[in-house]
Amino acid sequence: MSSTNFAAAQQRVLERRRRREAEAQSRVAEQQRTSVINHPAVKRLPYPLNTLPQSGFSLWDAIKGREGTRPAFRVGQVDAELLDEELLGLLKGQVGDALKYFGPHLRDDWSNEIQLALRAILFKLSIWDHDASYGAALQSLKYVDSRSKGPVHSSPTNLQKSLYGLLTVGGRYAWDKWENWLIAQEGGYEEPSQEVRSLSRITSFFSTTHSIASFLSFLVFLVNGRYRTLVDRLLRMRLTPPSAQASREVSFEYLNRQLVWHAFTEFLLFLLPLVGISRWRRWVSRAWRKTMSTIRTSSANDDETLNQKQGELAFLPERTCAICYKANNDATSEIEVLAASSGGGGIIGSATTDITNPYETVPCGCVYCFVCIVQKLEGEEGEGWVCLRCGELVKKIKPWNGDVVEESRRQSTSGKIVAFDDDTHGVDLEQVHENAVDGG
Repeated sequence: MSSTNFAAAQQRVLERRRRREAEAQSRVAEQQRTSVINHPAVKRLPYPLNTLPQSGFSLWDAIKGREGTRPAFRVGQVDAELLDEELLGLLKGQVGDALKYFGPHLRDDWSNEIQLALRAILFKLSIWDHDASYGAALQSLKYVDSRSKGPVHSSPTNLQKSLYGLLTVGGRYAWDKWENWLIAQEGGYEEPSQEVRSLSRITSFFSTTHSIASFLSFLVFLVNGRYRTLVDRLLRMRLTPPSAQASREVSFEYLNRQLVWHAFTEFLLFLLPLVGISRWRRWVSRAWRKTMSTIRTSSANDDETLNQKQGELAFLPERTCAICYKANNDATSEIEVLAASSGGGGIIGSATTDITNPYETVPCGCVYCFVCIVQKLEGEEGEGWVCLRCGELVKKIKPWNGDVVEESRRQSTSGKIVAFDDDTHGVDLEQVHENAVDGG
């Protein structure tokens, strides 16, 4: 294209742009001329009343207008908040799992303090250092100061970020502690005082007011897409894309992965009962047992080691059912059992693990509860169950009579006979006595 044709094309583009701007201005002027604000009847009203329609229209224009702002995709802003809460929940769960070894009560007693520390750390590493939370960074958004003029907004000031951290981190912690204190005062055995009731009513009023204000702010956010939360609106901080070339398409990649994973798991749940995973599990366990038995046999040096019990729970006493013990205790080694028993929480010798209705296994002769051993054998579907005490393959059981002592009845040599008076009528006691002595 020659320079003359290019200049003519530019002139045509500029002419069309000026024509569209003129048409837009004429439409706005026509709407203002025919609006209720310029109606003669409205202008004849007294001073406070003749400005109400204009104020109302100005407020609506301020809500729905986008002058001076470039609204980001609303879905991305909402998803950023959800991702931040999900990240906080994951970190809280991991910290709780780590603290359970120091006492199960720490996670519940210090829940608010744990959230305070996690929120403070996340705020320092994300918003304070990089002007964007981790959820906003995943959505390609960052905070800007909406008070700045010009096509490019500046980053939030340190004062704005400090107030944001004070409200979102310290404010939430203080409010949660205050509500917990009120609940503790009202939930005691004694009747709460009048001051506590008044404070509870005031707290409920402020909570309701905050909820209503947050709801209205979110409705305004759905209209103009400026401020996601009430704190952002008060501090004049907005989430915007860092580049003007940001795509406004929603990515469903993670949703597709989740759907594929759910479909795959449902297919496995349908397929596993048909495949018979229990048979494969028994085959693998049998192969592993044979391998370990071969290794132990080859490494043994004397007959005592060969004849020693090699079961998983061979160290348990005879009165303890190994199946009940394994179901009620996580400790599987002798050292762990001794440590648990020394703390007063031992399970060996307790009523929950003692053998009831004893049956012995064939051929190893180990003793278990009847119900426990029957359930294990039925679950193996006739292929045998590995004994927890000696490691033998068990397929049959029989009643156990190891402690039953049957004494033979000895005949009396004392020559004394005890009988009831009714039984002695018609009986020669002397003859009976002589017979008893001769028999002795």
